[in-house]
Amino acid sequence: MPAPTVKPVASKKRKNVKEAAVPSSKRRAVADPDRADATANIQELEDQISESRKYYNNIATLISMLSTDEAAKKPNMAVAVALCRVFSRLIAGGNMTETSRAAENEKVIVAWLKERCREYQKLLLSIIRESDSSSQQITALTLCLCLINERATHLPGEDIQVWSSGLFKGVFESVVEATNGQAVLSEFIEKTKEFEDVRYFTFMQLAEYATTERSSETIDLLISILSASDSVPGPEHEFESLYTQSSQKNKKVVSVNSQKKRAQDAWLAILRNNLSQSQRKNLLRIMVHNIEPWFNRPELLMDFLTDSYNVGGATSLLALSGLFFLIQEKNLDYPQFYHKLYSLLDADLLHSKHRSRFFRLMNTFLASTHLPATLIASFIKRLSRLALNAPPPAIVAIVPFMYNLLKEHPTCALMMHRNVRPESLKAQLEAEGMDDPFDPSETDPVRTNAIESSLWEIETLQSHYHPNVAAIARIISEQFTKQFYNLEDFLDYTYQGMLQAELGTEDRPFKRTPVVEYQIPKRIFTDRLLEEDGGQDTAPGSLVRELWGFA
Repeated sequence: MPAPTVKPVASKKRKNVKEAAVPSSKRRAVADPDRADATANIQELEDQISESRKYYNNIATLISMLSTDEAAKKPNMAVAVALCRVFSRLIAGGNMTETSRAAENEKVIVAWLKERCREYQKLLLSIIRESDSSSQQITALTLCLCLINERATHLPGEDIQVWSSGLFKGVFESVVEATNGQAVLSEFIEKTKEFEDVRYFTFMQLAEYATTERSSETIDLLISILSASDSVPGPEHEFESLYTQSSQKNKKVVSVNSQKKRAQDAWLAILRNNLSQSQRKNLLRIMVHNIEPWFNRPELLMDFLTDSYNVGGATSLLALSGLFFLIQEKNLDYPQFYHKLYSLLDADLLHSKHRSRFFRLMNTFLASTHLPATLIASFIKRLSRLALNAPPPAIVAIVPFMYNLLKEHPTCALMMHRNVRPESLKAQLEAEGMDDPFDPSETDPVRTNAIESSLWEIETLQSHYHPNVAAIARIISEQFTKQFYNLEDFLDYTYQGMLQAELGTEDRPFKRTPVVEYQIPKRIFTDRLLEEDGGQDTAPGSLVRELWGFA
């Protein structure tokens, strides 16, 4: 190269004149020839390995260039890519396959190549774990998968071993344990969604990895990997999207039952691990659509669902749909289902963000006309009692729900008719009061005596301060001419929505003038105004004035 004789002179002149003013991008451009020389050197070493076996020591040279002290965080990816090409050629050419008739020196060479390949694989895994650059982590992941493909395709006996206990196991663990590894995790998830054999062996590795108790952050990563695999293969599914051709010969990989079995084992390992409360709730939310379809034996979920159902609060609400699915579709027996469902009806439920979800589920649970009237009456009465202290958006959903139950179960209409009394009886009740036979402390919905009670709570709500609540409460006192109410029209009401509905009707006249204070009072806590000049008020006053100073 003739340039070196001129280059030092030019660089010496620039150094004194205006090197400090050169932008960083220009300074990097000046160093490009050195980078080009390094790239050419790497390419030359790679080409020599392809030419003759006498240059195999170049492999150790390339590995030494990659395995520096800062290689994991700031690796030379050009060397890593060159080594991947080198080992791919050696594997495909049979140079890393040991035959029984090979000479002793051939066996030594093959053993040496395998050792260098393992050393290279460890470096790639360390890059995935520790690199500061997400692009370098993704590149190292791609190189690992390329090696897996070559080993599974060309090395005899490694079509399963490289996936189950070989390189892929290290890849999975490195991706999960990578620092700042969100990007490489997303890339790995895309591979599991695209290739069905990668997904199969991911299930296998995850089930084994999750048998050991893991941290909450690690469990979140494992759940995200499993949740991404939401397309369950059907009975007639044909496995065509495979990363390695050798997977087509593996009957377990291309079997729907085997795929579901691996996913089932992986989910069970997660469910049996150290789950936090938020993780348990997240799993319950996706139970019916993402988890249960993967199970060949859904009854294995029974323990997890019943334990979650017994926790109480929002966790029990989220466990309802999964538990009811097992009861309805898989004929599993849970005798205390309605007993537990009744216990979930409390004041906290009507203020919960899961209120709409609960009403949708309860509408399904109580839809059967074969349920006893005493049971339905208990739910109606419990809801009417809770409505007394419920927020208006909850009452708006409760009353139509009760209407539909009364329509489906005419026997419970006696509770409604008991609200209609002669004037003489009304006067007597107002004077002497009434004992409600309903027992709110009874936990068994069949023994609450709700069927002997009445719906006086709903009649009370007809005088509610909110006009919409009062109007909808009156449907219980009117003739039941409507077949049923669509519950979805009432479940998503909020304070903000109800307020906007009132404020949005500016042209609607008031039926009566609202009662407001038209004159601001001059005093509240004192019997006489305090003197404006700071004098003391000597008039007798309340205890509040004695304890507080209002000057």
